[in-house]
Amino acid sequence: MESYRDKNRKILRKLREIEIHEYKSGLSVEEVERLYGVKAVKLASNENPYGPTPKVYDVLRNFSFFNVYPKEIPELKQALADYLGVEESRIVLGAGSDGVMESLFKMFVDRGDEVIIPIPTFSYYHTLASVYSAKVINVGRREDFGIDVDAILNAVNDRTKLIFICSPNNPTGNSERFEDVKAVVESVNCAVFIDEAYAEFAEKNLLKLLDYENVIISRTFSKAFGLANLRIGYAVMDEELVKYYKAVSPPFPVSTIAQLCALQCLRDLEYMRDCVEKIKSERERLFRELKERGINVFPSQANFLFMKSPIKASEFVLELIKRGVIVRDCSNFLGCDEFSVRVSVGKPEENDKFLQALDDLLANL
Repeated sequence: MESYRDKNRKILRKLREIEIHEYKSGLSVEEVERLYGVKAVKLASNENPYGPTPKVYDVLRNFSFFNVYPKEIPELKQALADYLGVEESRIVLGAGSDGVMESLFKMFVDRGDEVIIPIPTFSYYHTLASVYSAKVINVGRREDFGIDVDAILNAVNDRTKLIFICSPNNPTGNSERFEDVKAVVESVNCAVFIDEAYAEFAEKNLLKLLDYENVIISRTFSKAFGLANLRIGYAVMDEELVKYYKAVSPPFPVSTIAQLCALQCLRDLEYMRDCVEKIKSERERLFRELKERGINVFPSQANFLFMKSPIKASEFVLELIKRGVIVRDCSNFLGCDEFSVRVSVGKPEENDKFLQALDDLLANL
């Protein structure tokens, strides 16, 4: 009879055969300060440096129902419907955009099905595809990082279940042209997932594509609204899809406290928009400063900048960390080269520290 230990070894051996692309978030401020003994600023995770509206702290101080399972708050969905200009019945919630995406994989993808991912883009798409045993079809982008419509459509076949489009795209920062995404949506018989996590920082969005039944648009409270730690995202989809989403979603995906804080954010849009304008202003300043230093940096519609470092990204990022600034090495993003770096836009003083560290690094090359 096979022993428990032998069975366990077989299970572990089978798991090792599965190629899972782990999502790696990088070093925290605390880790850098412990490892290198420097006071650090983090410009690596595209967070809102100003935090959420102060109104959320009233929620945190007064909340006491920690022993009760959460339920959806109707006022939140109504506020989202008003904010987006869509029907409340088409909105679903998730534990961040990541939670929304995982439920979509449960809905659409079986083992061996195909998903199309224009690269480079957000690496968690690949993580989920490997977890759900999907075959990933990576499609290259144009030189300006926009999606290549012909390449996407040529990759579509009967096994294609999901196409991922991130706009503005992470890590490159560009927004997709409406006509390009529309051409894809109208030409395929599968779901098109549009990730608009950074939409509030952009000049345009793709919400008009919600007229198509195969379009799902996801957004989050993590970025512009400053609620990254509370893990609350949402998506808008065809009403027919909503019931399937709810069937596969975890029973209590978003806490009550997260929903109440999100509701306060939507009731104080002026605060969010003020934060966004300050971040956009600093984004343009950083862009100019990097250009003046001879850095190959690309225009952005998000709250970060994509650039090519003068030395290998791994060395560049480490040297900045030693100087107390954490930025993102993107060389491990599929479709990026070994010089690819992303820097989040922080407060003016944080951006100044980045530029000072960069100047010191460049002077010592």
